[in-house]
Amino acid sequence: MLVKVEGIVLKAKDYGESHQILTLFTKEQGKLAAMARGSKKTKSRFSAVTEPFTEAQFVLFTGGSGVATLSQADSLDSHHPIRSDLLLTAYGAYWLDLLDKCTEEREPLPPLHRLLSALLKRLEKGTNPEILTRIFELRILKLAGYTPVLNHCVICRRDRSPVRFSVRQGGFLCEECQERDPEAIPVSAATGKILPVLERIPVERLGEVKVRPETEAQLQQIVRSFMQEYLPFQSKSLNLLEQIRATWIK
Repeated sequence: MLVKVEGIVLKAKDYGESHQILTLFTKEQGKLAAMARGSKKTKSRFSAVTEPFTEAQFVLFTGGSGVATLSQADSLDSHHPIRSDLLLTAYGAYWLDLLDKCTEEREPLPPLHRLLSALLKRLEKGTNPEILTRIFELRILKLAGYTPVLNHCVICRRDRSPVRFSVRQGGFLCEECQERDPEAIPVSAATGKILPVLERIPVERLGEVKVRPETEAQLQQIVRSFMQEYLPFQSKSLNLLEQIRATWIK
């Protein structure tokens, strides 16, 4: 049976001398594997649509739950500016890795597909990649069922200004409740305002983002600490991103 899907290439694995198995994240069917026969050949009609980040319309021949076969593909956006920049490639690869690890085969998630597509477009247009990454990490946490409490104090449930973030308790702590977790991370006023916005804002409505370096670092510390505690895997692509980023900003 032939099916037409709109998808983003998460990764491509060599298969034999001339083929590749693509992992696609599609709007209609979620994540699935597709064999691109002959895609490694110089004159292959599929060579332009097998690179990670590529968005395309794919026509697949599928006979069930196994690996589909790529029959036709028309590129929608190659995202070449991302692949031509080492740091942007590292950010994008981390996002794709997170998504791959946190999604099941053939589980349609159209909002997540739209989010990834929008984030890739913003990444190549120069939006702060750290802010885009926090947005994606928070949505992945929500998908995994581990949403931190960011709209009120996680202990007293009152709408008070946060002064700390407790990984153990799972959210913001107000001044009166901060002693419930001596290891909680300090939260500045700016971080307390920005983090809940990043959790819910549509990427299309994200304006020019200017964040102080200390606020940016605190946002990263909070979200990454929470992820390390609750997500059951380690990301090699994150380690690579941090190495490249450390070299880049020197």
